[in-house]
Amino acid sequence: MDRKVSRKAGRALYKRRQAIIEPVFGQIKEARGIRGFMRRGRAAAESEWQLIAGTHNLLKLYRRALTDASIAPYSRLSTAIIG
Repeated sequence: MDRKVSRKAGRALYKRRQAIIEPVFGQIKEARGIRGFMRRGRAAAESEWQLIAGTHNLLKLYRRALTDASIAPYSRLSTAIIG
């Protein structure tokens, strides 16, 4: 890791990662209260993480559809918002 961030390109890439990837973990931990896995074992933890990440993405899409009618123009959500 030291070798990667010692170069200018590596530092820029790592800085970009902090802004894109790490907030997702913070949102999952703080807003949704998920601090650890309920199931044990690598395969079980991986499947649980996929479920957590999938529901996180669905919540993001749902919230966006509530505010932006162009995302889902024919859904009941957007027609209720528009009028």
